[in-house]
Amino acid sequence: MIEREAPVTRALVLHPALQDGMDRAEARLEEASGLAEALDMELAAAEIIPLRKIDPGRFFGRGKLDALQESIKEDKIDVVVADTALTPVQQRNLENAWKVKVIDRTGLILEIFGQRARTKEGVLQVELARLAYERSRLVRTWTHLERQRGGRGFLAGPGETQIETDRRLLDQKMSKLRKQLDDVRRTRALHRKQRHDVPYPVVALVGYTNAGKSTLFNTLTGADVLARDMPFATLDPTVRSVKLPKGTQILLSDTVGFITDLPTELIAAFRATLEEVQEADLLVHVIDAADPDFEGRIGDVMSVLKAIEAGPEFKQPLIEAWNKVDMLDEEALEDVELECMLANRKEERLAKLAISAQSQLNLDTLEAAIEDQLAARGEVLRLSLPPAEGRALAWLHQNGEFISEEMTPNTGTVEAAVRLSQVDAGRFRAQFPHLAAPLPEDDPFA
Repeated sequence: MIEREAPVTRALVLHPALQDGMDRAEARLEEASGLAEALDMELAAAEIIPLRKIDPGRFFGRGKLDALQESIKEDKIDVVVADTALTPVQQRNLENAWKVKVIDRTGLILEIFGQRARTKEGVLQVELARLAYERSRLVRTWTHLERQRGGRGFLAGPGETQIETDRRLLDQKMSKLRKQLDDVRRTRALHRKQRHDVPYPVVALVGYTNAGKSTLFNTLTGADVLARDMPFATLDPTVRSVKLPKGTQILLSDTVGFITDLPTELIAAFRATLEEVQEADLLVHVIDAADPDFEGRIGDVMSVLKAIEAGPEFKQPLIEAWNKVDMLDEEALEDVELECMLANRKEERLAKLAISAQSQLNLDTLEAAIEDQLAARGEVLRLSLPPAEGRALAWLHQNGEFISEEMTPNTGTVEAAVRLSQVDAGRFRAQFPHLAAPLPEDDPFA
């Protein structure tokens, strides 16, 4: 049997840039090209397309449409990647005009997520997002043919058009997926509760995709999470226990990378994953210091954090870890180190650090900064208080900050998460030793 190589898919990547978006156009084009190459496409050409306005039917104006058609023929392009969100009508019209497949930014990221998902939850989340995207584009197939079925057989109701039938079938699939996801999320919520029962603070690594979070996670934990120079190498949150130099035990979480204009379908689908970030006691924002567009990337990450109600605006402490500084020239490195020094002086603690996860530069300083931030924030006790423990509950209300408090209807037991200073946490353990959970002998997250 003769093995044949898979045919190469030649891609043309286009980044349409309106006048107010030209400042980041080069970085966006480079990112979109990297996303296409992550799907094993051969990058035949990449181009920034300046636009004064967007054509509602074809996105590009007639002149640019014709010029691009010539390039597509000459370069034997198979796929055009448009680094923007196209409407179903625009996508269909471009494919008809150019006679090649056209994929927009949402479709491109969905394809990558589909390849990267490893856990059951990740696969379900991507499939749900894909179906939502597909449902919004059914118009592509059927606008020219409003065929009706008379209700025979199992698929169509009385007088349903084909597009209505397809939508109904997709809705049924999506409903089934949501139920499966709910089951998985209940399991994840149970795992989070188990972590809450273990009195370790949770530290979450966040950052733009490909900033080096997984490499840092592996170095700090000794784990072997997939860490490659590619976008979205990590989709599913991974948690490991880490003992820091001064003896502080933490749970470190590696999370999905953020990206500019993350499709709304994916934000909704990855809600459970992002909850890991929301509930962390401390965030470490990993920044690629060697990225020419690092300022834009920082803005993108902070926007996502704000959207999910996480980060400094929501009283969640954050350390900036400027990664890959070993790739900087001497002048750029001095600039980063000076900025870190000034920021730390202003904050009066280590809040911004220059590190290299690959060469392990300054990782001991990062660990010390994590311990320092957690100590300043105090300790979170997660407790189950039966009705007989009213005195303990009153003491906590007087001395602590309640993060959450919920009463179980049947038993009257109060499930509470309370932040206390280190001194008050010690006082509570002394007065109510039977309520303060002991450290487990077997670490379930090792």
